[in-house]
Amino acid sequence: MLFMKQVPHTLTVLFSIASLATFALGEVPKKTWTDAKRAASEFGKFDYIGEYLNAAKDRGIQVTVLKDGTFYVRAFAGGLPGEGWDGKNSEISVLNEKALVDALKGYEKVQRQSPTLGKKAPTGAVTMPDGFTKVKDGLLQAGGKSRDEFGSFKMHVEFLLPFKPHRNPSNQDKGNSGIYIFNNYEIQVLDSFGLDYKNREANKIKLESANEQWCGCLYKMKKADLNMSYPPLTWQTYDIEFTAPVMEGEAKVKNARLTLWHNGVKIHDDVELKTGTGAGALRKQVARGPIYFQNHGNPTVYRNVWIQPVSDKE
Repeated sequence: MLFMKQVPHTLTVLFSIASLATFALGEVPKKTWTDAKRAASEFGKFDYIGEYLNAAKDRGIQVTVLKDGTFYVRAFAGGLPGEGWDGKNSEISVLNEKALVDALKGYEKVQRQSPTLGKKAPTGAVTMPDGFTKVKDGLLQAGGKSRDEFGSFKMHVEFLLPFKPHRNPSNQDKGNSGIYIFNNYEIQVLDSFGLDYKNREANKIKLESANEQWCGCLYKMKKADLNMSYPPLTWQTYDIEFTAPVMEGEAKVKNARLTLWHNGVKIHDDVELKTGTGAGALRKQVARGPIYFQNHGNPTVYRNVWIQPVSDKE
């Protein structure tokens, strides 16, 4: 009340009109969760989100929620991606809550963990917190970068994506960040859980971005060979082997190359990078540079990040 007394009458009226207009339009603030326990207690459908296996472990299901409150459900023959699924047969459906409960009968929810989670840094690696900017309470924030420049390297990254249920899968505001090597080559970081990368039509929802803009992809250049995304608010890993381009003066004589494992599964195998990715393709390629963790206004965070320089001989 004290604050309201100090606000000029005209501003108070305008604020009230704006509030009534927002209420009349039925607009609801789009909340973002960064903690799984709070998400479970405050968003009733959160507990459905995740991965499921039947008793025989020969059929898997992934479930996430769409912005209209229905559920996006993807079923896999053989098991889950990277763990039993043959990479060929999957079926996607959009279900209401009752239909989802029926579909999950005989299935048990599982919480997978990347086999490289907690991977220790080798001797000589650049580690957190000293090797990076924007490290707070043990977490590297989006917008940080390495303090040093690197040539070829091996890198381990653990990242946590927020839960943003009021956006559909493929929306570029769904936890968007990225590992940007030398400001040239970007590995996309995004909540793409459940999406079929190979067959866009199979997703049965309106997609808001290109396949090459989804998690694990070389941004706007190459799709990941497999969608190994875990659900939001689950720690995930990238393990990167990067060979820097070879420069002779101003001329590039050898292209960069990259291999990437997402949650322990190889999704890019020794890919030749003839140009940069996305906007990075417009920038001059260099033999050395820092590693950036893109900030797109999302509370995506990183931990246990380390970079091991690799010599040309190695």
